[in-house]
Amino acid sequence: MAHVVTLGDGLNVSPLGFGGMALTPVYGEVDQEDALRTLHHAVDSGVTFIDTADIYGGGSNEELIAQLLKERRDEVQLATKFGLVGTPADGYTDIRGDADYIRQAVDRSLRRLGTDVIDLYYMHRRDLRVPMAETVGAMAELVQQGKVRHLGLSEVTARELEEASAVHPIAAVQSEWSIWSRDVERNVVPAAAALGTGFVPYSPLGRGFLTGTVDASSLGDNDFRRRIPRFAPDAAGANQAVVDTVQAVADSLGATPAQVALAWLLAQGRTLGLPVVPIPGTRKAHRIDENLGALDLELAPAHLDALGEASDAVVGSRSADPTWVSEGRE
Repeated sequence: MAHVVTLGDGLNVSPLGFGGMALTPVYGEVDQEDALRTLHHAVDSGVTFIDTADIYGGGSNEELIAQLLKERRDEVQLATKFGLVGTPADGYTDIRGDADYIRQAVDRSLRRLGTDVIDLYYMHRRDLRVPMAETVGAMAELVQQGKVRHLGLSEVTARELEEASAVHPIAAVQSEWSIWSRDVERNVVPAAAALGTGFVPYSPLGRGFLTGTVDASSLGDNDFRRRIPRFAPDAAGANQAVVDTVQAVADSLGATPAQVALAWLLAQGRTLGLPVVPIPGTRKAHRIDENLGALDLELAPAHLDALGEASDAVVGSRSADPTWVSEGRE
């Protein structure tokens, strides 16, 4: 495995990251001891870019990751986020991007994480009531104070990224991006490439759907995915076609669907000219080993063409409220 990928602003991270939201009850109940073992296995395997947020599990995800950091802080590139009020499982009540909130949020996260510095601090969602310059200006103060090393933005438009970059270098944009979520390629990905900002795709496996292991009709009542339009019964049935294509490509290469989906993203990054570091989440250690196989998987032009055609036929938005993500504001 390559040792590092350099995102924007000189931030070096592992070529795959780990999305911590999977280790919260958002997709069902979680055993905390198993979750901690999975985190340790990730770092043991070279997946050292660990991504969390203050609202995952109402703060409990940061507290879980603190147990890893207690022993291995120097091995980890740590990312967390501020801005959402509520939890993924119960729903969000507000978005805050004002300076006072940011100052409080970072101190709460540092306390829960048991560390004195965050490597990459993201604005989780855009607070449209607050000018971008105010939000990023407050974030930049945290860099000056030594509480944060690099700044990131999640689900921003190209224009929002440009406005932010005029205030302080942005190391990474984190947005949903995968074979079945390609709207970011229209505007924000080219803007990031032009500005020297890296891209961190979340849900690179389509919240599990692209792996062929998710039956949308049998999701639990508390499963976050039940609120996403493309998981609705009619849409999920139509979207099985993209899963079938991913599976066919995987079979032809002796690979798994997850490896194909991740390799596709890495190939897109090379094609579009920017560093791309996906952050798949999992509860199972062996899935980390599987995901790492994507780093050595080469997709032929015919594979890329087939996957591109399948992505064009996806039905349903990736968000219950498209204005919540960049897709609805571009």
